[in-house]
Amino acid sequence: MKIEARRIAGFLADPGAVRVVLIHGEDAGLVRERAEALTAAVTAGDPFRLVEIPREQAAKDAGVLAAEAATAALTGGRRLVRVQNATDSLAGAAKEALAGPGPGLVLIEAGELQAKGGLRKLLEAAEAAGVIACYAERGAELAGSIGRSLREMGVIAEPAAVEWLAARLGEDRLVMRRELEKLALYVGPGGRVTEEDAMASLAEGSALDLESALSAAVAGDVALADRALEAAMAEGAHAVQIVRGALRHVQRLHQAAVAVAGGAPVKAAVDGMRPPVFFKVRPAFERALSLWSLPALEQAGAALLEAERRTKTTGLPDETIARSAVLALAREAVRARRG
Repeated sequence: MKIEARRIAGFLADPGAVRVVLIHGEDAGLVRERAEALTAAVTAGDPFRLVEIPREQAAKDAGVLAAEAATAALTGGRRLVRVQNATDSLAGAAKEALAGPGPGLVLIEAGELQAKGGLRKLLEAAEAAGVIACYAERGAELAGSIGRSLREMGVIAEPAAVEWLAARLGEDRLVMRRELEKLALYVGPGGRVTEEDAMASLAEGSALDLESALSAAVAGDVALADRALEAAMAEGAHAVQIVRGALRHVQRLHQAAVAVAGGAPVKAAVDGMRPPVFFKVRPAFERALSLWSLPALEQAGAALLEAERRTKTTGLPDETIARSAVLALAREAVRARRG
């Protein structure tokens, strides 16, 4: 059965009598985070209650997961059998585990799986299974996760800081957690995170490199866009994060352009942006407002949506698609400037 978003935290703390749990989705960091939380809850940190089975072994021997789940732990308590990087080839092993005698729990971690694929189809229909989908959080959900994570790290964030962070993090849970840990260290235990703290802490990371790349692209600076994009990728920015970041950037530019079209001065339009435009990229953002028309921004947004679709449905390298999408923005800005 599928575990609804509002029930996930409680389920990870106490999965009850289920025999098999599948945690899957496009956000590998969130998959890992939730798998670690479930593992800790079931095993209570006892290494004798955890056994990890290679995917290849589980696919080859359909009975191995059920057999391991039926084996009592040396120190007592419930045993957890964990398989990572799973594919639909594990459907047979999962079926055996569902029918097994227990009392152990089988945890299967996977990337994005097709809804009609064997593994998801089997487990979503089984009462003795729990299925948790992990996709990038957005909006209020993402802001809530950022706030909770920082509180767990011993600091409190002001609403403006959370808003600024939510606009720049969240496409990859591992990257987000690394940046939040760095921020918590920056302000110190018991500290209060301001928007200025967030900006200063992330100033050297992939978030700002990516923002620099996107700001340069929409302003028509092809060389700077390419260099900053390369730096962002080196810092860990991945293709979907880049394309979605570009889409958000174009949407924010469109928001400011609407204000300018309504008679607002450029400075006032940019001042009114929430979250605010980072001061280091503000000059490029303001230059872009003079280059892009509202129809052109709408066309750019549609092109970026198509680019995101292509990262998931074509055989082309994801990084090639993302780089092409960003540089297409730069070329369009250059044409607008020359026109």
